[in-house]
Amino acid sequence: MTGGEIAALIAAIAFAVLVLGLVYVLFKVAKMVSELNTTVEEANKSLSTITKDADLLLIEVEGLLNKSNVTLDDVNGKLGLTDPLFKAVGDLGESVSSLNNSTRNLSSHLASASKRGASIGIAKKVGSTMSRDRKKQ
Repeated sequence: MTGGEIAALIAAIAFAVLVLGLVYVLFKVAKMVSELNTTVEEANKSLSTITKDADLLLIEVEGLLNKSNVTLDDVNGKLGLTDPLFKAVGDLGESVSSLNNSTRNLSSHLASASKRGASIGIAKKVGSTMSRDRKKQ
């Protein structure tokens, strides 16, 4: 075997090792691409399921919001019916306050009148007593 044949044999072996290495890498890449495709398919299925569930949930939430709006309108209407009650209670409070003021005024007027009457009564009694005493003298 000559030097050229040995060099050709070494080159052929190196090329075979290179090809085997390249085949090994390609098989690993193909396996990784296959796993990546599986993962993407599962992600798409999950996303599709989530989208369907979200659509159903949004429909239910919309129905709930509509019912909430109807209930709120009903409560506001009923609350509006209580306005005359609170106005009547406020008017009653003003009437009671006015009655209290009138009662105080009447009480103070009667108290001052009774003081004047008592003063007049005492003066009359003193005057009649004095006039009896003068008559006796």
